[in-house]
Amino acid sequence: MMARATQPAAVPVGETLLEVRDLSVSYGKVEALHQVSLTVPAGSIVTVIGPNGAGKTTLLSAIMGVLPSRGSVTFAGQDVPRPEIEQMVAMGMNLVPEKRELFGEMSVEDNLVLGAFQRYRSGLRDHAASMEEVFALFPRLRDRRKQIAGTLSGGERQMLAVGRALMAKPRLLMLDEPSLGLAPRIVKEIFQIIVELRARGVSILLVEQNARAALHVADYAYVLETGESVLSGPASQLADDPRVIESYLGLGGGHGVKAE
Repeated sequence: MMARATQPAAVPVGETLLEVRDLSVSYGKVEALHQVSLTVPAGSIVTVIGPNGAGKTTLLSAIMGVLPSRGSVTFAGQDVPRPEIEQMVAMGMNLVPEKRELFGEMSVEDNLVLGAFQRYRSGLRDHAASMEEVFALFPRLRDRRKQIAGTLSGGERQMLAVGRALMAKPRLLMLDEPSLGLAPRIVKEIFQIIVELRARGVSILLVEQNARAALHVADYAYVLETGESVLSGPASQLADDPRVIESYLGLGGGHGVKAE
């Protein structure tokens, strides 16, 4: 029988929940991520911005255990030498991938129930209450609870993907490009939900190409380019940094952060 991960003690707001040190990932001989370090304090939104191909998705996948990596990951005070998906979910981490990866032929309700599988397996029977919490955040999902997931709009599918991850009661929710392919009105709604989740005590690690929206809601930010962290700081400061404005916030379409 597989051993269950021990649920770590609660981490006070402001203290380190996730610490990543010198994380590297290689695809064969190609290094896609090179010694990236970041910290997520409990109760915060931390964003990672950067261009396509910078290694942002690779970073989240390595932390979650989807990809093998080198370096160190510490979550809620526990060192995790080799992250594995089931272990990280049991410890209180969850990832909403860029492609959302819903069960398209199942109903909204059934997709949500599957999100609570790890808790159910551990003997917890609180999925009905968790579902009501998700419906309170996303009333549209309540209206469509019997609808087949594959027939939902893009925005509704993103809401369902986030809702399914929340069914696991994560302490840290990692979001990979939640605004991808969505209309501006829906993007605004999704980011409002991200802020609401922080208010409810869920810490967020947000990977996002929409740098303006990400920096607006985040507490702290990292800029990733060609697999390396090239800039970091409070999100409000990075939003005013000329290098970030030129590369990611301006109208001219810059091509990366230039070192001073």
